[in-house]
Amino acid sequence: MAPRQTGSRKRKAPALDAAAAGSSSLGSAADREGPLPPKKPKRPAARHSLLHYLKGREVGARGRAGLPGFEGELRGYAVQKLPELLRERELALGTLNKVFASQWLNARQVVCGTKCNTLFVVDVQSGQITRIPLMRDRGPGSARAQPNCGIHAIQLNPSKTLLATGGENPNSLAVYQLPTLDPVCLGDRHGHKDWIFAIAWMSDTVAVSGSRDGTVALWRTDPDMSHGSIAWHNDAGLPVYAHIRPSDVETIPRASTNPSNRKVRALAFSGRNQELGAVSLDGYFHLWKAGSNLSRLLSIRLPCCRENVCLTYCDELALYAVGSQSHVSFLDLRQGHQNIQPLCSREGGTGVRSLSFYQHIVTVGTGHGSLLFYDIRAQKFLEERASASPHFSPGPARRKLKLTCGRGWLNHDDLWVNYFGGIGEFPNALYTHCYNWPEMKLFAAGGPLPSGLHGNYAGLWS
Repeated sequence: MAPRQTGSRKRKAPALDAAAAGSSSLGSAADREGPLPPKKPKRPAARHSLLHYLKGREVGARGRAGLPGFEGELRGYAVQKLPELLRERELALGTLNKVFASQWLNARQVVCGTKCNTLFVVDVQSGQITRIPLMRDRGPGSARAQPNCGIHAIQLNPSKTLLATGGENPNSLAVYQLPTLDPVCLGDRHGHKDWIFAIAWMSDTVAVSGSRDGTVALWRTDPDMSHGSIAWHNDAGLPVYAHIRPSDVETIPRASTNPSNRKVRALAFSGRNQELGAVSLDGYFHLWKAGSNLSRLLSIRLPCCRENVCLTYCDELALYAVGSQSHVSFLDLRQGHQNIQPLCSREGGTGVRSLSFYQHIVTVGTGHGSLLFYDIRAQKFLEERASASPHFSPGPARRKLKLTCGRGWLNHDDLWVNYFGGIGEFPNALYTHCYNWPEMKLFAAGGPLPSGLHGNYAGLWS
């Protein structure tokens, strides 16, 4: 486990911004000798035509704030070329069952949550696994872990000083201090009545959770709860943590088409707009304005309504992406509607299980054990490199780039024998993936897609 640190922590800069900042700018024009002063660059003429307005409104248009031309092109090139260079190294997770959530803690540690309700940290260099004790609800009748539930969400706050996930009771929100992973507080009072599926941080001290009970809860953590770098324990040596209640709970509107299936499946927060997006299993996208409480702005029907299970947001493009059974749908709410063609990601009918946005590339983890990469600017999947052979003749189209994960581990139990005929291999659904951009590494994890099968997969792509 990482050593404890005292004192305040500085907010980290975005990953590739920090890398790009390592080199100075290209410099100013050299001083000229003689009476003529240096020529000033001409300002481009203002363009007011409808054509230029529409071109500037295109997804990923150049000239966005904070991305000057050369730096933006350099970062975009790195992001686009990295996937084809990645190679897999599998990580052994023993007999743990299905990794549902993951986040990088530092350059070599990833924290994960599983279907068997285990929270652990894996060292991607040594393979060592350290289990983290789960927080327990207060009271003699506190709920214990339920079968087939697990930890579905793990999120770090913006300054990476707090981690939010599920508790021993999957209905409760647990907050840990970083980097020590000491318990801070547990949201087990007047909160959710069913499993937490999604978590998003709106600031360093405010988190939101979405649940199968059809509610979204707003939680405020007191900075004094973390006690600096000191972990508090009772006389028995057990850690002491606060028990908190949500400051606001909002209920998902009932859809007339499917009123009983309004379970909140995924959340994404827009820091620029201070808005919270949510996806419910009845096929709707919901948007709230975030403040001292949540104020609902809209609810719209998604174009692809089956198994909408993941959601991500890109501040730079102002786009939400929703993963479903066979498509990724894009929502540009500046236009008030979806105006980008959904991409079909059908991989044996197993659907999209995890999504992430970085720059203009969307990474898609499928239920068939593969990673796909979609260029939102070009509106097509990244393709495999052309052969370097002199005899290679380019065809009409190259195959899309697809990284296929390894076999992982599968428990050969009675259910596997009786119901699946002893099939030797099952593709692993990639329920979670996360990038470590400073190190140019990708962690992906999951397990067999059929709910009754017990197994796991984890791999480091670098």
